[in-house]
Amino acid sequence: MSVLPRGSTVRRDAGIYGYERALRRHGIDPVAGVDEAGRGACAGPLVAGACILPSGRAGIVPGLADSKLLTERARERCYEQVVRRAVAWSVVVVPHDECDRLGMHVANIEALRRAVALLDVPPAYVLTDGFPVDGLGVPGLAVWKGDRVAACIAAASVLAKVTRDRIMREMDADWPAYDFKTHKGYITETHTAALLEHGPSPVHRMRFVNVRRAAGLEPSPGVHNEVAAPPGAAEALEEMS
Repeated sequence: MSVLPRGSTVRRDAGIYGYERALRRHGIDPVAGVDEAGRGACAGPLVAGACILPSGRAGIVPGLADSKLLTERARERCYEQVVRRAVAWSVVVVPHDECDRLGMHVANIEALRRAVALLDVPPAYVLTDGFPVDGLGVPGLAVWKGDRVAACIAAASVLAKVTRDRIMREMDADWPAYDFKTHKGYITETHTAALLEHGPSPVHRMRFVNVRRAAGLEPSPGVHNEVAAPPGAAEALEEMS
């Protein structure tokens, strides 16, 4: 299902908890949110989070917002609150090599499905960020910019982002030349310079064209080559998420 139940409406000024309240008014509960972190990165894992927040004041997380809009310290505070308050929550980590094997879109969908399936409390409805996810086993709704307008998606976003950032800081200790602790594996000038100097690390995603170039498997921009770019090469141009 790709719409709210008949008769349900969410006012623009309803705030970040409006979607859950609208669904609960129609007897639909619990409501889970799911989101990912790291889809646009060219190194490290993809991480998906799922979360069910309780109704009422217990489910109001101080400072909750889209994880990308929060500072690192604010995300950590929200993370602790979400974990403490949630009815159920889960995190799924998809390693870089599985991302390469499946392709980023398939890996993303699979991670979101697995995160929902791992919830200790089965949801009656699932809100997803941006695009629909089939195979969840329950009705759901894709919410445009969902991590900014739906609390359970924002909570899932925080779970995924904080978990992934912690992993990338650990990877920085193993491969300090790439400065993973700063850019978290996304494509920046610093990251690109490190790739060109050192080549890919064992945790880089080889489907990304910039990584393939650093490995000598893809021509540099402007170099004539009649061989088509490999499937997934355009993923290197994805924005930070």
